[in-house]
Amino acid sequence: MPDTKVMKAALQAYVDRTNAGDWEGLLALFTPDAYMEDPVGTPRKNRAEMKTLFRNGAAYDARIDLIGPPRGSHGSEAAIAFEVRFTPPD
Repeated sequence: MPDTKVMKAALQAYVDRTNAGDWEGLLALFTPDAYMEDPVGTPRKNRAEMKTLFRNGAAYDARIDLIGPPRGSHGSEAAIAFEVRFTPPD
């Protein structure tokens, strides 16, 4: 099980890489067999789907504003609360 500090650092890296428009760096945070939902109810079942999400975020100049600090202390889980701002084309 990962250490709480490691989990919090990974969450901060997600925020930092999103804000830098570094979609390749975002993808590198995930294992090859990762699964995510973003937004909730919209599964990203493989790296190709995650790559599209991250590339679109970079193209729309997505920015994450944390509402509070990263939290982690419940076994193997950690979380962040945030707001996302972006500029869609046109």
